[in-house]
Amino acid sequence: MFLLYNNQLLHEEELRLPITNRAFQYNDGFFETMIVQDGKIRFWQDHLGRMAKATHALKLQLSSGLENFEALEEQLLQLATQNNCQNYGRLKLKVWRGGAGLFTPETNTTEWLATVQPATAPKHEPIHIGVAHSVHTSFSPFSHFKGPNSLLYVLAGTEKKETKYDDLLLLNDRKEASELISANLFWFKQGILYTPALDTGCVNGIVRRNILRWCKSEGISVKETYAEPPEIINAEAVFAGNIAGLRQVSKLQDAEMTTDATIVTTIREVLKLK
Repeated sequence: MFLLYNNQLLHEEELRLPITNRAFQYNDGFFETMIVQDGKIRFWQDHLGRMAKATHALKLQLSSGLENFEALEEQLLQLATQNNCQNYGRLKLKVWRGGAGLFTPETNTTEWLATVQPATAPKHEPIHIGVAHSVHTSFSPFSHFKGPNSLLYVLAGTEKKETKYDDLLLLNDRKEASELISANLFWFKQGILYTPALDTGCVNGIVRRNILRWCKSEGISVKETYAEPPEIINAEAVFAGNIAGLRQVSKLQDAEMTTDATIVTTIREVLKLK
């Protein structure tokens, strides 16, 4: 597999990172996961917007080719072609603070690594979810983007594996619904689309942004809300969404849920999600 490391195209086995690397030592950075489809990066402008906010929150200075977004997009698409992923692939861009140092960094300039791997179209079958008990989300300057809170999702993933659910609903410390392990949560009831508010600690997902934008354009009421799990169960449709696609929720723990696919199918078609 080919990868890009600070503008250099390398074979995977050629990559060498110093032991002082701050992504390794302190998780001092963030990442974006994107989908390459039909020679384009899906939702590229939204990814750039979230990168800008992550950069600001972490006080990073984009460098090493990251600052020219048009050239960066071209490089990433060339990488996808090199790895035969231009038709459908999963692209990950990891950005971290350069230099060494302890908790106090030596510099705020950045280094980066991009990889692209073949991906399969997401499944459409409804999922059965549980409620996470080992961890909870917490709102912070870092909770809206990916990277700093990764351990939260790793531990939730471990619990999911142990409990054998398809996914887990993460709650905040007030027992309010926040998100699933790797997707935002939505439910549709009486003509209103609900989703947990960002200050429940959920990620400001790229598909979440596009769903809310589409609802606004169509005159569909949206409520970013605070709800405990029982309030979700009687919705007309409950679904999870991330950059890979949408999945309906058919069961929350032991409670059966309505699986009206109308709104989910419409959003999937509008956003061109496979």
